[in-house]
Parts: sequence; structure tokens; C-alpha cells
Amino acid sequence: MEQTFLNTNTIFLYIINFAAAYVISLILTPILRYVAVKYNIYDRPITAVKTHKISTPYLGGIAIWTGWCISLIIIRLITNFPTGTLNNLRSVIAGSFLMLILGLYDDIKKDGLNFKLKFLIQIIAAIIVVIFFNIRIQFMENYILSVLISIFWIIGLSNAFNIIDIMDGLSGGVATIAAFFFLIIALPSEMIYVNFCSTALMGGILGFLPYNLSKNKKIFMGDTGSLSIGFILATVAMGTSYTKINTAGILAPLLILTIPIYETIFVSIMRILKKKNPFLGSKDHFPLRLEKMGYSRKQILIFIYLLCFIFGIFAYISVTGSSLLSYINFLTVLIFLFLFSIKLAKADTDN
Repeated sequence: MEQTFLNTNTIFLYIINFAAAYVISLILTPILRYVAVKYNIYDRPITAVKTHKISTPYLGGIAIWTGWCISLIIIRLITNFPTGTLNNLRSVIAGSFLMLILGLYDDIKKDGLNFKLKFLIQIIAAIIVVIFFNIRIQFMENYILSVLISIFWIIGLSNAFNIIDIMDGLSGGVATIAAFFFLIIALPSEMIYVNFCSTALMGGILGFLPYNLSKNKKIFMGDTGSLSIGFILATVAMGTSYTKINTAGILAPLLILTIPIYETIFVSIMRILKKKNPFLGSKDHFPLRLEKMGYSRKQILIFIYLLCFIFGIFAYISVTGSSLLSYINFLTVLIFLFLFSIKLAKADTDN
């Protein structure tokens, strides 16, 4: 469903979409917190890699996903979507639900799943949207290469949001800003599947964040939330065109998702340099390095949110401006991250 304009009816639908996800998540989050407490589903700081000091209930991710999913169903009931849009929405719901169940099992079970089995389930979830519903990177002419890179993109980004979920408000806030910019870029052409998924995701996360940032009623999204959120954003990123004005617009998703991508690459490199397994947890994440350097968690969150907005604006300019400006923006970000990495590498994470 593509249109080249917005009207009062579609704006009203986006408002309903956002509000439904927000209200459902806001109501469900304390209920799920109660369930987690009752059934002893906690994230306990029993290992050295944990960054919190008090056992905290899980299951916030279920509230986010449920608000997101139900809001899409509501919109479906009051809107006549074309077949293509319905198929896209069904595929994202199915794939993200599989990731949700995977994360939930990891959150509930102490040992979690074997990493090989976990990756196999993630591959299956990615195959659902990439092969069966053809949501994939479209600018590549080679179909097999397009499918492989799309699957890698989905799995990588799903785990990237899991990796940055090491501080209250971090993964959820970054995901909200990313969803906002995917909406802004897709909105003028009315890419319905991208728009409604993004709007609902913003609502679902914002309904959860007040509890995640609360001191007395705190709850974590857990792997349940971070894996499903990363999956949704990865598929949303492949659902719209970025190259209608210039081919360099293809860099936009990388700019919007710079923070989780950068964190994953930075942490992996630092662990490899120290001859550590990059897949094992440790306190060498870049936000934790900033904390070691003396910044408060509030300052770190504000700084990262600001970076996300700046990179998002760069992404929007890349899609709507000239190719030259797009490449300048991307090069600026790369130079900044390189210099930023040099400074971060000096922080002592061993103590």
C-alpha cells in the first residue's frame, strides 16, 4: 500500500496505533512484573558481568511485544490492507514471536539454550521473513547473496540489541529513536508495513520504559525484549526504499542503527585483542567504559540518545539530499567513532 500523501484518516490511524501499543504495554508491564516476582523470574547479579546490584524481575519484553502486536491487529481490524502488506505484517509477527519465545526461555531457565541451538532458532526466524515472505535486501541482484546477507543482518541486529541491553533505558531508548527515524523516512511514501510496525514499537517501548527506569518498580525487558525488538527493527529496515533520490541513501539504515552495530563491533574487537572469547560476556561495553571514566548513567543515556538523534538526522539527510552529502555524513560518523574508540580503549574495565 503506497500513497504519496498523508491525510487526516491515516494520521488518525497512526495515533491509534501508537496509543494502543503504549496503553497495553503500560498496563501489562506491572502485571508481568507481579508474575515475575510471584514465580521467581529474576535477573540475579550472581556473575561478575552483571551490572546491577539487586535481583530484578524479567518479562518486560512480553509487555512490549504484546502491545506492539495487539496494536497491529487493531489497525488491521479497522483498515483494509492489501495482500502484500498483510503478508509482511504476518511474517514480522511470526518471526518476532519465535525470537520472543527464544528470549523467554533464556530468561526463565538459568542455563538457557545451547548457543548452537539458539542460533538455529534465530536462523529459522530470519528465514520466515527473508525466504517465505521475501522481506530482504532488494538492491542486490544476486538472489542467493541477498538472502544470505539479509539473514545475517537480522540475526546480527537481533543480537546487537541484546548486547547493548546492559543499562536501564539503553536498549529500549535506542530502539525507540531508531523506530522513529524509520517511520519518518518511510512516512512520505506511506510504506504501511514499515510505518505501523515502527509506530507500534515506539508505543510499546515507551509504555515499558517508565518501569525500567523506576527505582521501586523496576523490571527488565530481558532477552525476551531485546531479541524481538532487534528482529522487528532489522525487518523494518529492509522494508522501505532509501535510494529514490540518490544511491547513497542505502547508508541510512546503518546510520540509524549505528549504536547497536558499533557496540557489537567494538566489544568484539576489544575482546579479541585481549584474547577473550567475543561471545562471552564481560564489562567492556562502551557505555560501561564511559561509566568507568566518571560519567553517571543518566549522563551516558542522554549522550547516547543524542548520538542516536544526530545519526538519525544524518540518515534522513542521506535519503533526501545529495550523494556527496550522504557520503560526507557517513565519513563524519566513521571518523567520530574511530576517535571515540581510541578514547574508550583507554578506560580500565578489568577492575
